[in-house]
Parts: sequence; C-alpha cells; structure tokens
Amino acid sequence: MKPVRSLARIMLSGIFVVSGARNLQNPERLVPAAKPVTDRIAPLIEKNAPRFPTDTESLIRANAATQLVGGLMLATGRFTRPVALVLAGTLVPTTLAGHPFWNNDDPAARNNNQIHFLKNLGLFGGLLLAAADTEGKPGLRWRAGHRIGHSRRSVARTVRTARREARIAVRSAATARRLPGR
Repeated sequence: MKPVRSLARIMLSGIFVVSGARNLQNPERLVPAAKPVTDRIAPLIEKNAPRFPTDTESLIRANAATQLVGGLMLATGRFTRPVALVLAGTLVPTTLAGHPFWNNDDPAARNNNQIHFLKNLGLFGGLLLAAADTEGKPGLRWRAGHRIGHSRRSVARTVRTARREARIAVRSAATARRLPGR
C-alpha cells in the first residue's frame, strides 16, 4: 500500500509545485484577479499580524511560496498530514480569486471557470484525505485512548497489589500479637 500512497502524494503535489513556482516568479499577472479577495483579507491580516505585508503582490508570493514548499514536502513524504491541511488552506483564496464562475456573463468563460472551480474542489477533497491518512498506523485519537486504558489498568493493578500487601501486613501483625512471650 505504501507505493500507492507515495505515488498518489506525488501526483497530488505536482500542481502545487508547478503553479507555486510559476506564481512566485510572475505574481503580477495574477494581481487583477486576486485584488478583490486580498482587499477583503488585508484588514484581517493587519489586525492579527501587523508586520506582515498586505499588498496583493506580496500575498500572492506568500501563497505561491507556501504552495511550492508544501507541494515539495507532500511529494517527499515530510509532514504529510499538516502540509496537506496547509495546502488545502492555500486553495481557498486561490479558488475564490481565480475561478469566480458566478461573476462571468460569457457562457464559455463561466463554463471554463466552473470546471476549474470544481477541479480545485476535487484537489481540496484529495488534500483532506491526505490529511486524514495515517498510513495504516493508529491515529492520535486511538493512541490516546489506548494509553488511557493502559494507564487505568496499571493503576487498578497497583491498587490490587497494595490491598493484597495491606491484608498480608494486617495478618502478620495479628499473628505477631498472638505469639507467646510478648
């Protein structure tokens, strides 16, 4: 099953590596389409991270760099689950800015943007699957529950042992009181 996972991750990451590199080199071509989305996000960024640049071109570069690095990490199998979530997060503004099919009056442009919107939605679903994939290993929830159960059994065992030893000590003391010469 590992080769299938590895191949699927490589195939899924390809679009992020290529588009991330392309957009990082030439972000100005995306500025007109991204401006409406970045204008809405900029006040939120300024409020939460005042030192982070909020101009459209810088945000495009940051998103592109995140996609490039995240795509490479996903392809090489490094931190795949968190990286898949980060890449899914980068798809939201990319899809909203790049493929707003609901704003197109031209039927051909509307159809083209709708197809790309749905493609990105499919990529988003694939990334969510990659983020949930534990590669056949137990997940954190199972491991935590298993550890809690193990701890409970260990505590119960310790309590039983302490009670047994206390009963033995009480019997020994009672026996010692009955011995002659005391």
